[in-house]
Amino acid sequence: MKTTKILYWIFAGLIAAFFLMSAFMYLSWSPTLVEGFAKAGLPSFMIPLLGVAKLLGAVAIVNPWFNGIKEWAYAGFTFVLIGAIWVHAATHTPFAMPLIFLILLAISYFYYRRLLSVQKTQLKTAGI
Repeated sequence: MKTTKILYWIFAGLIAAFFLMSAFMYLSWSPTLVEGFAKAGLPSFMIPLLGVAKLLGAVAIVNPWFNGIKEWAYAGFTFVLIGAIWVHAATHTPFAMPLIFLILLAISYFYYRRLLSVQKTQLKTAGI
């Protein structure tokens, strides 16, 4: 259980840190980001919307109390990263980073579910 918990927090911390940095770029209207959105033909109104979503999702991932919100954050990040891979592939720009973070997200989710399973088993054996 201890190894599972440590691995979960390492991967969850990496994902949260990545999305916090990304949220900062979106919410500060990074010129490079705005230019990339324009080149891809994406509307600029999506920039603050995605920034807020990434910020809230990063907080939800490291939040130890509300598992339902954490599940939604994992789902949302999955859709965001798949969308990013799709846009990068369609515009012939490198898509390695969103793909790497999608893999890290999947590993984080795997350890999150494993940790929940271990905790439920421990509660059952304790008779709670």
